[in-house]
Amino acid sequence: MLLNLELLPGVDWSIAIVDLGSGEVLASHDPDRLLSTASVGKVFALIELAERLRDGRLTADQPSDRRVVAPVADSGLWQHLATDVLPLGDVAQLVGAVSDNLATNVLIDLLGQDAIRARAAQWAPRGSDLVDVVRGLRGPDDPPHLSLGCAADHVEILARLWSERDAPGSTGERVLGWLAPGMDLSMVASAWHQDPLSHAEEYAGPIIVNKTGTNLGVRADVGVIDSGGRATAYAVLANWTEDPPGTGRDDAMGALRDIGDALRTALS
Repeated sequence: MLLNLELLPGVDWSIAIVDLGSGEVLASHDPDRLLSTASVGKVFALIELAERLRDGRLTADQPSDRRVVAPVADSGLWQHLATDVLPLGDVAQLVGAVSDNLATNVLIDLLGQDAIRARAAQWAPRGSDLVDVVRGLRGPDDPPHLSLGCAADHVEILARLWSERDAPGSTGERVLGWLAPGMDLSMVASAWHQDPLSHAEEYAGPIIVNKTGTNLGVRADVGVIDSGGRATAYAVLANWTEDPPGTGRDDAMGALRDIGDALRTALS
């Protein structure tokens, strides 16, 4: 292993870091272990949408109405906007850029949960999945997690998307395009000190495309670091017991950032 990670005890980890050029595994720790991944699983809704845009079943300019689903708060911008209707492509862009919960549920309503889960099973053979819609509160009869995932699945997904990135209209081009403006660089990606509002065309460092997930006791960051001559896919997933809220959070976030620092050092 290129990276010798000293992992924080008391945290369940699933980690995979792979050089996309050579396929070399730079770091690995329980890569097949399924953990709660919060909003990372929204990638599967974006993949299903991109597949339907690619084959013509849907079009990016068709109107999508947020009133077809129940209001949901927390992450996102659409809940704060005046308009109820957006083009479908803009709905996907909200999910990619700000992990918009309302936009996610609109996509799930349009595409169907079963279809998204079937797509996840095709792309993630180890069981990574978007299990449910976004909910403000999860009751005893609801799935306990929005999504589940393992690092090995997500690195393979990123590698597949990356391989298609230059093909116009491909799933890889569309999904990575939606994720490129993602505004959360607080975890692994923090090591490169990029502008969280503009890092898709960075002149003073690598291009970062990532998707994060955050919940009580959950931090997850999956993405690609593209330094021009070298592209590296990473998936770092962490679960711990956060009871009461805040317990262990500083240490877990510090550990994720330490992994980013180690990766930056290794790639420099």
